[in-house]
Amino acid sequence: MTHLRIGTRRSALAVVQTRIIATALERAGHTCELVEITTEGDRNRSSLAKIGGQGVFVGALRDALLEERVDVAVHSLKDLPTGSVAGLTLAAVPPREDPRDVLVARDGLTFAALPEGARVGTGSARRLAQLRQLGKDDLEFVEIRGNVDTRIAKVRDGELDAVVLAHAGLTRLGRQGEITETFGPTELVPAPGQGALAIECRTADEGVVRALAGLEDPRTRAAVTAERAVLAGIGAGCSAPMGAFADTIGGADGNDLSLHAVVATVDGSTSVRLSTSGPLGEAEELGRQLATALLAEGASRLIEERVT
Repeated sequence: MTHLRIGTRRSALAVVQTRIIATALERAGHTCELVEITTEGDRNRSSLAKIGGQGVFVGALRDALLEERVDVAVHSLKDLPTGSVAGLTLAAVPPREDPRDVLVARDGLTFAALPEGARVGTGSARRLAQLRQLGKDDLEFVEIRGNVDTRIAKVRDGELDAVVLAHAGLTRLGRQGEITETFGPTELVPAPGQGALAIECRTADEGVVRALAGLEDPRTRAAVTAERAVLAGIGAGCSAPMGAFADTIGGADGNDLSLHAVVATVDGSTSVRLSTSGPLGEAEELGRQLATALLAEGASRLIEERVT
């Protein structure tokens, strides 16, 4: 039995996600203590693109690990930069929650039914780019930040007509009943790793690494490895207008992955969408190959257009 100090962001969703992991570890005979950490992404309310992308939610947790203030860190895997950190290891990727994006709209509206001039909130360049390609040129898109409660409150209070959020977050918070539409994963391609959790610890803590190994789901690991290899291969950051989604072919027992990716300009005017498939055991190479194909089709130019 091991006593584990588990670092988490302070948001309601982050704490719920960390408690899910703590409960699983406690069932395996370990004791757990949650340690709340405030990250730069929590302190700074500026646009994520301006302050460093989704990775700003990760740095403080990794510092706490390296400084031995916590033994384990729980991240939303989509926030995790693709580069490794010396001394830390991604010890487990548990089974993934639904990775799709969803709409929460007033009066139970779907995206197609939103009226002319409706205000739709999202803080994601990826979502914004793809939403603009869905044939609704009469909508106003509004950049927003904040937790799930804050975003949905903007709809409830009439400030916005709808917001686009991650299915996984609403499910973990028990709020999936507020979803008015779920977008298909090739219609609105999710962020790499969306819906999955990343469990990190110090590489040298062999006992902790062993304790976390029981949380691992190999198929989820393969899927997110392929998705993140696309992200790394095209040289884009976590906040870039790109999505990647991998899934097992043939259900839970399948041994092959399908992989779909998109890179777009934020205004939605241009995009590159490609798909491929291959063995689970070659997930990283599959992602690298798809990234190469995206670059050959002009993906780097689309990313550069966003930067400039």
